Amino acid sequence: MTDQKDENKLIAERRGKLDLLRESGNAYPNDFRRNALAGQLHQTFAAHEDTVLREEHVKVAVSGRMMVKRVMGKASFIKLQDRSGQIQIRVERDRLPEGIYQGFKKWDVGDIVAAEGELFRTQTGELTVMADEIRLLTKSLRPLPEKWHGLSDQETRYRQRYVDLIINDKGRDVFQKRSQIVTYMRSFLEAADFVEVETPMLQTTPGGANARPFKTHHNALDMQLYLRIAPELNLKRLVVGGFDRVYEINRNFRNEGVSTQHNPEFTMMEAYRAYAVYTDWMDMTEAMLHGMSEAILGTTIVAYQGEELDFGKAFKRMTVEEAIQTYNPEFDMAKIRDRDYLAQYCEKIGVQVHDNYGAGKLQIEIFDATGEENLREPTFITQYPTEVSPLSRRNDADPFVADRFEFFIAGREIANGFSELNDPEEQADRFRAQVENAAAGDEEAMSYDHDYIRALEYGMPPTTGIGIGIDRLVMLLTDSPSIRDVLFFPHMRPESFD
Repeated sequence: MTDQKDENKLIAERRGKLDLLRESGNAYPNDFRRNALAGQLHQTFAAHEDTVLREEHVKVAVSGRMMVKRVMGKASFIKLQDRSGQIQIRVERDRLPEGIYQGFKKWDVGDIVAAEGELFRTQTGELTVMADEIRLLTKSLRPLPEKWHGLSDQETRYRQRYVDLIINDKGRDVFQKRSQIVTYMRSFLEAADFVEVETPMLQTTPGGANARPFKTHHNALDMQLYLRIAPELNLKRLVVGGFDRVYEINRNFRNEGVSTQHNPEFTMMEAYRAYAVYTDWMDMTEAMLHGMSEAILGTTIVAYQGEELDFGKAFKRMTVEEAIQTYNPEFDMAKIRDRDYLAQYCEKIGVQVHDNYGAGKLQIEIFDATGEENLREPTFITQYPTEVSPLSRRNDADPFVADRFEFFIAGREIANGFSELNDPEEQADRFRAQVENAAAGDEEAMSYDHDYIRALEYGMPPTTGIGIGIDRLVMLLTDSPSIRDVLFFPHMRPESFD
């Protein structure tokens, strides 16, 4: 890698070249139109021999960033990179107008270049454009990192994603797959008769999840607003209004810590389906991920950080209490709902206990501490305690638990779903309990949403909903260890430009 002094010298040299371009005319022309992409050309003419290409006289106009430049006297080779890949260009002095070749030799790797000419194959069989015209479209003032070093510093890769995308093939592939994952999800839901909608990101009452919100202020209305932590309550309002199969691919904002799995701004897919129960979403999730992995990866065996995860077989299912038993063999299951015993066990394994924690909350603390990390293969954990499920329907046969699941892969939660609580009076009681928790110091407790209760009072049909974390799903399907690897611009502390 060049040091800062050398880089500044190179930038100064390139600025000098730009000054000369300005003196000679338009330094940033915008009248070129390409008619072909590198990847399409390689695919279309993969089977064409050079003799066939020369007979067909296929003329193309291509453009992209110059990534390689080899000057060899009167003839040179460059490679242009566009969004689909790279194409080689042969540049010969005697085929170009007077003076163009001399100017070309002063261009730099990183410049945006356009070329027109006929396709042929070199002696090594590489598809190439024989340039009859070549133009500099944009002067690159900063040198690219050396290809064999790349951006070795992770923080620089995240801050300067635009450079990382230029030189890092794997990085570009990750974001291509991200787009394919979202497209597949949309197609899957729309084939099941779901309607995509948009709901507000600015809300007067934060709700839909237990999380600390970001606050902002609307000057004209002189009122406090919150960035959306979840679209759940608005989507269920739409179910009340008759949109009984509805989904949103949404940006959520939660004022929480940053980690390899958490970013303050993240993407979720939330969907709601009337006249169904939470197990229906479990079945649909399993079918969607089976088809998604096959369509995008070409296999249902997903390689992630040295593990092989099977998306093709039936996903494992167990309850919260079964998971506690499985991963805590010494636990006395006869006392699985005994608060005193649960509190003692939490202290034994180093989990902090608060006075307002009931038996259900303590169960989840034990599960989070001992079970979650062990859930490697795709697994549904069901029957979450009602105490920690303020928007979920109680199980009719066992009110201690809710008709709820969370979906885990590789030790992390990917999805959360449940049969929705549609009893307005019980929901009002649950909201009041959340308000009490907030008064006791719980910064992630929900607020009381009066309008949502009013909506439920008009009647919401039996409904089930799900939220799927798209960022974490992309991590899995692209073998990315950190959420920052699958976000174009992850949140970071501002850098100093002094």
